[in-house]
Amino acid sequence: MEKSEQKLPEIRKTVELKAPIAKVWQAVSTSEGLKAWWMDNNFEAKKGHEFVVRSAQFGESPCRVTELESPHRLSFDWGKDWTLTFELEETAGGGTRFTLIHSGWDADAHTEFGQPHSVVRGIMDGGWENIVRRNLVDYVGGTV
Repeated sequence: MEKSEQKLPEIRKTVELKAPIAKVWQAVSTSEGLKAWWMDNNFEAKKGHEFVVRSAQFGESPCRVTELESPHRLSFDWGKDWTLTFELEETAGGGTRFTLIHSGWDADAHTEFGQPHSVVRGIMDGGWENIVRRNLVDYVGGTV
């Protein structure tokens, strides 16, 4: 009998930032920006670019840029299963609405470290809450 994939909901985090879209784009589309609020990396804003993000706990994870629409959308594959997307939208008053989308969750799958997606998704959801609402907000200068 064939195993069916059970998709789990993507993680979505949206925040209204005081910063102009150019500043937020710099934070999500440069190696220095990503390192400042998320993880060490060797990212380059080039479609198809292969890079790694470095976690103290898990080491290096391979990534590849799949979408790049400056200054509104950036997506990359992360590890063997996930896609991370950053969406930016200018708001009234010169601010930016930032949305992080972490997709690729499958209830039957395990990470390359042997952890079930069903468990890791909950951990990552809480982690992204802190990373986006605290780290990114602090880095770009606050929320509206």
